[in-house]
This record gives sequence, C-alpha cells and structure tokens, in this order.
Amino acid sequence: MTATVGVVQFPGTNCEHDVVEAVGAVGGSATLLWHGDGSIGDVDAVVVPGGFAHGDYLRPGAIARFSPIMAAVADFAERGGPVVGICNGFQVLTEAGLLPGALQKNAGLKFICDESQLRVASNDSVLTGGTEVGDLLSVPINHFEGNFTCDAETEQRLVDNDQIVLTYVNNPNGSVADIAGICNEGRNVVGLMPHPERAVSALLGSEDGLVLLGSMIDAAAGARV
Repeated sequence: MTATVGVVQFPGTNCEHDVVEAVGAVGGSATLLWHGDGSIGDVDAVVVPGGFAHGDYLRPGAIARFSPIMAAVADFAERGGPVVGICNGFQVLTEAGLLPGALQKNAGLKFICDESQLRVASNDSVLTGGTEVGDLLSVPINHFEGNFTCDAETEQRLVDNDQIVLTYVNNPNGSVADIAGICNEGRNVVGLMPHPERAVSALLGSEDGLVLLGSMIDAAAGARV
C-alpha cells in the first residue's frame, strides 16, 4: 500500500500542486488539506509547502501557525509522523515551535531565485534517509527570507544532536553554519528552504529532489501512526 501525503494549503500557498505532482513521481499519493480544518485525516505524512501563507503578513508563517490544522499537524508530529516544511513551510514550522530557530531576510536583502548546491550533512532524518552523508544535490531556491538564524546555544545543540541535515555549498543567503535544512530531535520533522519538488525531472534541470521526497515516502510507509 502506497503512502498518502497530506499537503497543507494556506491562503497564499503556491507550491501545493507542485508537491502533489512530485509525490506522485516517487510513488506516493497526495491529498490537499485546508488550513481551516481541524484534522489532517488518514495520511501517512504531511508536507507544508512553499508560498506566502496569509500574505506573509507580520512575519512569514507567523499567522499560519494559528490555523486550526497546525494543532493536528503538531499532534501528528508528536506521535512520530513525518512532517516536512519546504520554504514558507519551513518558516511555518519554526513559528509553530516544531523546529528551532527562525528565518530572516537574506543577507544583502535580495530575493533569490536560483539553483543551489546542497551537501547532505546527516542521513538520519525522514527526508534524507535515502542519501549518503556528503552527497551533493542540485535543488533550486526561491526566497527572500531564507536566512536561518538561531542563538549560539541552539546552533551548538543542532550540531551536537546531528540535526543539521542539509547545508549550502555556497551559502546564498547568510544562514548560520550554511544551514539549508534541519530536523527535530525525533528526526521526523524536517524543514528546508530549497524546493525538492522542483527538482524531480531532468527537464526541470535536476532530478536530485527525487531522493529526498522518496526518502519521505519510505519513512511514511514504515512509520504509520
């Protein structure tokens, strides 16, 4: 039985259908979840996709964290369910307290839309389980507030707990420790700024997102909660 992925829609989300198509490309099935619902239904994993949730008013993700569905997502994560936040979704997960740190404006205060080279820093997460540490992946970025920041104590904890899962080879936005993606201590919640759903075909420039999303599907199939 294939894994079913719930893809959350907020007002302003614009990458949800890309994620649905990408999930299908790695053998999963996907269903859209509305932010105003209080349940995620019977899904095996959740993706919070990119976009501009609630117009990014106040701060990106700051209003989205209060949507009813986020309580259900948090409960699912607490029970060990795989949750992945991509770009704006990463911002939502930090605002909701499911991941540490925060995302601020890029160094140089410029919007970046480009390919990024990533290095796998840890393969002990639901998103990187199918990779090897040191693997290089080409995955596009598309953000203005993708500069990951945290205090020194949090950074050290991320390092000590092997929670940094992806780093930039050439840091494009000023993120602390070149961080492109992190996971929680339980390894089942991952946030990343690059867009793996846009790297699933050579026609799009890269197929390197397949291994990441495929890892999520494998983790979901093996950890139904």
